[in-house]
Amino acid sequence: MQMAIVNLHPGQTVYCEAGKFLFKTTNVTMETRLSGPQGSGGQAQGGSGGGMGGMLRQAMGTAMQVGQRMLAGESLAFQYFTSQGGEGTVGFAGVLPGEMRALELNGTRAWFAEKDAFVAAESTVEFGIAFAGGRTGMSGGEGFVLEKFTGHGTVIIAGAGNFIDLNPADFGGRIEVDTGCVVAFEEGIQYGVQRVGGLNRQGLMNAVFGGEGLSLATLEGNGRVILQSLTIESLANALKKAQGGDKQGPTGGLFSTHAG
Repeated sequence: MQMAIVNLHPGQTVYCEAGKFLFKTTNVTMETRLSGPQGSGGQAQGGSGGGMGGMLRQAMGTAMQVGQRMLAGESLAFQYFTSQGGEGTVGFAGVLPGEMRALELNGTRAWFAEKDAFVAAESTVEFGIAFAGGRTGMSGGEGFVLEKFTGHGTVIIAGAGNFIDLNPADFGGRIEVDTGCVVAFEEGIQYGVQRVGGLNRQGLMNAVFGGEGLSLATLEGNGRVILQSLTIESLANALKKAQGGDKQGPTGGLFSTHAG
């Protein structure tokens, strides 16, 4: 399992999702906040922005951010780390065995990532929640809620297994992926979910015996896509099987047997 070691310049700040912090040097301060690094309306943290009215708007913006993260099942708070009196070091890691990747944002393109992919970012990177759409997300499971990163700087993401980088433009403009294998993609890539086959014999065979369920994610356009080789669902099923809690027969799927 990989970890990210971040070296901070004096006064530089990075933030992470709660639970991703590993260690820090003593000259790095740690602060927990509910709001994102840019506050509400893109204003920097700490600015009153017009007295009581500005404070109220900032509080409302923070409440909206927290509400979005609650709806998405994300951590409610962020931890901020700032180096004081010299250079400092902070360590971060994901929560699953797999890879990490540093994405560089230049302000021209946002990045979207699966839930729980975010590990840490510079304070110049803004964290948000994006919704892929009701019908798409409800049918795809993984795709309804996405993490969105904008601004300038470095953001670190993590996933399970090994990563592979693809561009749908190199494969005729479109690729179809297991919904749990999508880690992140650039703005400009069109994300959707489609049914695996029709409601016929072959479609039912795919759903019951193929292990993919009823839907696949579709990624279209010209841009960078990051996929992972291991899904959380497959890891959970493997652990259950190893513990004797899910004895699968030769057909698997709906015909699994549970040893009591």
